[in-house]
Amino acid sequence: MTIQGRETTHGDIKLVQRLIQDKPSWNRTRLSRELCLLWNWRASNGRAKDMACRTLLSKLEQRGHITLPRRQTPGRGCGKVCIPCVPHKTEPIACALSALAPIHVELVEEASLLDLFKCLLSRYHYLGFGRTVGENMKYLVLDREHNPLACLLFGSAAWKCAPRDDFIGWDANTRKVLSHFKWVTQLWNSRVSR
Repeated sequence: MTIQGRETTHGDIKLVQRLIQDKPSWNRTRLSRELCLLWNWRASNGRAKDMACRTLLSKLEQRGHITLPRRQTPGRGCGKVCIPCVPHKTEPIACALSALAPIHVELVEEASLLDLFKCLLSRYHYLGFGRTVGENMKYLVLDREHNPLACLLFGSAAWKCAPRDDFIGWDANTRKVLSHFKWVTQLWNSRVSR
């Protein structure tokens, strides 16, 4: 059966059952990380597909194949993430954009920029900020004095999304066959040729 885009065999389920039985102290996170290593299940950027693996484990439990370790209780690691405030300019901007030029768009890679990025989203976004899920790219838009103007967060597309899949003509088999980048070219060519 295919779960989270991965073909899951009877042997895979037996491995999960054995790990749960042999390692009762492991929590769900440790279990998913170990499985990613054993299965060499990685995203295109080389990172382990930990969140996808946890979802796979939850689905296996829902289907009655396994019983996962109990989740941590609040106060022992679960709950709201505390994001520290990073000092930044907070006065309203009331000038032409040209007065702030040159504007810089910086990829968030350094720890200091990441801390500022998280602070800004947690403080000013209507949903707040806890963490990102899946592959993503983070950018900060800064003015000439390196004051933040905007945050940009681009996440990877959902593996399955019925309205999108119907629009572009995908079914389960097509999704499985097409590679990560090849489908973009095929989709573009099919739309242009209409």
